[in-house]
Amino acid sequence: MNATPVLQVKNVDLVREGNPILREVSLTVRTGEHWALLGANGAGKSSLLGLLGALVHPTRGTVRVLGHELGRVDLRLLRSYVGHVDPRHALRSPLKVRDVVLTGLTNTVERVPRWSPTTEQELMADRLIGLLGLGERRAARWPTLSQGERGRTLIARALMPRPRLLLLDEPATGLDVAGREQLIERIETLGHTYPELSSVLVTHHLEELPPGTTHVMLLRDGSCLASGRVEEVLTSDQVSKCFDHPVRLTRAEGRWSVRTGRPSGPLRR
Repeated sequence: MNATPVLQVKNVDLVREGNPILREVSLTVRTGEHWALLGANGAGKSSLLGLLGALVHPTRGTVRVLGHELGRVDLRLLRSYVGHVDPRHALRSPLKVRDVVLTGLTNTVERVPRWSPTTEQELMADRLIGLLGLGERRAARWPTLSQGERGRTLIARALMPRPRLLLLDEPATGLDVAGREQLIERIETLGHTYPELSSVLVTHHLEELPPGTTHVMLLRDGSCLASGRVEEVLTSDQVSKCFDHPVRLTRAEGRWSVRTGRPSGPLRR
């Protein structure tokens, strides 16, 4: 197992047009760890994910992705080794699922003219499509896919270059209950299939956390409120502080549920 951390963020500030987005954030992700970034809208989750995916530079502090420090490496080359899943994928052509997945090899939105995958690459695409539960939709075209099917297609696409790191930016956005559960089930399968793959998932819904989530960072107003093992960080008190609202957490079979407020009426002994 590679001893070098997959991600190292040290005392990072991110400022845009004079506005502080992130303040002194530090984070270390190691091989096989599965992190979640939790916080209210505007807390800085997606901005931090952009740093982790080598999409932007920090204003202050250091970010090392796969052992390479941002500012001292070709970002385009580095991004080719990171599987970044954005549900707002700007695909305009009616590509088939298999073709969308294969674009993960060229790190492009559309198929590259005069480029053809090898037989081995095509077989890998088919394996990933099956792993993400889309085997029967291999030939379906992008406009005909449900939101959930599109999300799982993009995860398969992100895995084509065999990345060590998978970044998921609110992958359950816009999904109904069935689509969300299918997505979570497949993300959980990935953890078992690729034990050395690390991941960071952004969400503001605890119900969307896969059971295999190992670590959590709670972000509030661009600062880290708490960070560490999931069972230590996800407490009713800390999540209430993170969202500035009293909540009660429960966990069953590895999945989290949230209720607002505190128990009403007399306490029962």
